[in-house]
Amino acid sequence: MNIYHGIEDLEPLPYAVVTSGTFDGVHMGHQKILGRLKEIALQNQGETVLITYWPHPRLVLYPEQNEVWLLNTFEEKAELLREQGINHLLRIPFTREFAAMSSHEFIKKILVDKIGTKKLVIGYDHRFGKNREGSFEHLKKNANIYGFEVEEIPKQEVDHVGVSSTKIRAALLAGDIESGNELLGRDYSIAGRVVKGEKIGRMIGFPTANIEIDSQHKLVPADGSYAVLIGYAGKICKGMLNIGYRPTVGGKVKTIEVHIFDFKKDIYGDSISLYFKHKIRDEIKFDDVEALKVQLAKDKEKASSLLQKH
Repeated sequence: MNIYHGIEDLEPLPYAVVTSGTFDGVHMGHQKILGRLKEIALQNQGETVLITYWPHPRLVLYPEQNEVWLLNTFEEKAELLREQGINHLLRIPFTREFAAMSSHEFIKKILVDKIGTKKLVIGYDHRFGKNREGSFEHLKKNANIYGFEVEEIPKQEVDHVGVSSTKIRAALLAGDIESGNELLGRDYSIAGRVVKGEKIGRMIGFPTANIEIDSQHKLVPADGSYAVLIGYAGKICKGMLNIGYRPTVGGKVKTIEVHIFDFKKDIYGDSISLYFKHKIRDEIKFDDVEALKVQLAKDKEKASSLLQKH
């Protein structure tokens, strides 16, 4: 897959089959659109192009909203789209100036002149251009003028899947990992770097790797303990993860700490990926550290049981 970080980097294609949107999560609903995109391209010996926007439009248009949680970093999204078999990914920097572009300008300057669009595929509720003025009806009405065909994925097809990024975010923020994963069509994951912590876990027999995630806007599931798989150095390990403030030991800052089963390597500074499988319990304040140790042993036993089939 070719990735372009601006429209100036892309040359017009002989037969471009295009879609556009934020595609946060690249979930099963998005995959319906991508599947149709690839089908049309194959029928016409064309190439697929996905236009996305970064930063996420909400971060630019509503900067006062501090809690904008995203299912993917751009790098994660790009890798998921690569796995889906998209040929070209065009990342357009989203600015207030770009947001002010009319739908006609967007169609003429980007879809027609820059990409050479022959077929545009959009979701049933997709809008574009200043104040979201552009619509399927507008595109259909002016198809002859613009020189490309447009196809809308029917509402019933998308609704049948019953998936939206909003639903997935809500499930994960509630700690409902199973529902979030089902809607995504894969395990929700976060990636980050292992940083030094207070080493309390090591002192009580459950050493942990403290994770610093790659993006401040990456969604972190609800506080609590989880059974997870860990991707490190091309291998998959099993473990249990805690998200929260560690109230039993007087923690003041939220941390993400993973205890990797049967693992003793020093990985400070290394990058790892965490794949959420099941929530074990909410975060609890115990009477003392000994009570915490007893619970951690139970958590490990439960996590091992939950991960047995993986």
